[in-house]
Amino acid sequence: MQTTTTTPPAAKPARKPVPLNGVDTPTLFATLDAVRGQPDLAHFRFRATNHWQQGTHSRTRIEGFRGAGAERMHEREFTFDADHPAVLVGRDQGPTPVEFLLHALAACITAGIGNIAAARGVTLYEVESTLEGDIDLNGILGLSREARNGYREIRATFRVKGDAPPEKLAEIVAQSQARSAVFDVLAHGVPVSIMVDAG
Repeated sequence: MQTTTTTPPAAKPARKPVPLNGVDTPTLFATLDAVRGQPDLAHFRFRATNHWQQGTHSRTRIEGFRGAGAERMHEREFTFDADHPAVLVGRDQGPTPVEFLLHALAACITAGIGNIAAARGVTLYEVESTLEGDIDLNGILGLSREARNGYREIRATFRVKGDAPPEKLAEIVAQSQARSAVFDVLAHGVPVSIMVDAG
């Protein structure tokens, strides 16, 4: 009786992470290991403070946050103006609040694409996204009970170029969507409580 033996394929050598796409990949993996060993490090609390300017114009200031077990400050203070365009009785001093939602979604998924591509050893050449949100203002104007106040649909298109096959680039976008905090909030909702200190 003749017996045959098969040699298992040699395991691929582990790829040493190197900085890629502007992402410090070694630090990214070190952070993952640190959080894996101490899950509480992943508990963050972000904050924003908004002040009314006039009319529909307001300004938001973002300075500090709590995360990785300590109170932290951004490298500098960030300010963002929001307003309504003239057609909506504003002075157009900034994007509308709902346009900031589109920005937040695009920025969150794009950040994930950068990190995930770097972790998988894919060099990115270009990432561009276009987002559209449809909203019926009959809701916030109080003219219809059927129209919801917020977007009824958001569409995002991502164009990605890199040194990987199209299907792998599409997988990176899908993975980023699956891990996006902003996508999760928009797609699944989150409890929101509003308190008032009037006087």
